[in-house]
Amino acid sequence: MKILMKILTLAPVMFLGVCANSYAQEFDAFTPIAKYIRQGDADKLSAWFADNLEVVIISKVSDSSRNQARQIVKSFFNAYNPSAFSISHQAGKSNMKYALGILNAGGERFVVTIFVSCKHSSYEIQQLKIERIE
Repeated sequence: MKILMKILTLAPVMFLGVCANSYAQEFDAFTPIAKYIRQGDADKLSAWFADNLEVVIISKVSDSSRNQARQIVKSFFNAYNPSAFSISHQAGKSNMKYALGILNAGGERFVVTIFVSCKHSSYEIQQLKIERIE
């Protein structure tokens, strides 16, 4: 009986507390992130931001809170209205992933790098980098 109680106590931790579970492995965090970048929706994109993250916009580096990062990205989207975005490469392990994509915005092209990590059984953007393609 004691063994059964231990198993029942530990089971939720094993299934909910780890991003390496089967749901997280099948879930592609970059699908909604790419959608919000394509739409130029900084508010919805910021829901994916970690509490503190690094934002790099055209070589300007900012270690920011979620709200500061949202304002920085919103300013970028206002200056460079996105017309298309597609992810060209993804890699990583179950708890840390990154993606590279091409953003067409404001008549220019940008390479976008997104690093996400698993926090509290969900993915959060730790770094968002947008650099102009010369």
